[in-house]
Amino acid sequence: MAKSVPMRTCIACRELKPKKEMTRIVRNADGEIFADPTGKAAGRGAYICGAADCKKKLSDKKLLHKAFKAAVDEQVYQQLAKDVAEETFEKR
Repeated sequence: MAKSVPMRTCIACRELKPKKEMTRIVRNADGEIFADPTGKAAGRGAYICGAADCKKKLSDKKLLHKAFKAAVDEQVYQQLAKDVAEETFEKR
């Protein structure tokens, strides 16, 4: 039997895509928000696909406010945009 591919929904375009093609953004118990390259960090997760317009929508429409039901500083959006664009993640 073939193994099923985990699918996730992008918070910007609302399209269902394979989890491995998405970037997970996490809000942990301490309220920190960061990109999670492993996909295994503890906390509430939201996924964004690699499309340029989705990355732009992330901060323009303040999508993390809705996904995490919490206020998110502009600095967090700027750092995430940098991390996702470069695909280099800070280990936390």
